[in-house]
Amino acid sequence: MPIYEYRCLKCKNDFEAMQKFSDEPITSCPKCGSAVKKMMSNTSFMLKGSGWYMTDYAKKSSSTPSKDHSEKPTETTVSESKPSASTDSE
Repeated sequence: MPIYEYRCLKCKNDFEAMQKFSDEPITSCPKCGSAVKKMMSNTSFMLKGSGWYMTDYAKKSSSTPSKDHSEKPTETTVSESKPSASTDSE
């Protein structure tokens, strides 16, 4: 069940109520009995599964080779090209 936040318009009392989606909204403050309004609040959620972050919570597939960041990069040989000797015949 979701938790809803309410604020009293008169005494500014903030309170929460756990209600079903089908329940009617609360209309009076439990502290002073005045009218209340439903507040908009931030929700918390967690993105699970692969593709969100490199270090996500999902299990890694065994078919995907794992990269070990401690490995040294492979060395590549670079063939050196020597400048050709130019002869001036002029």
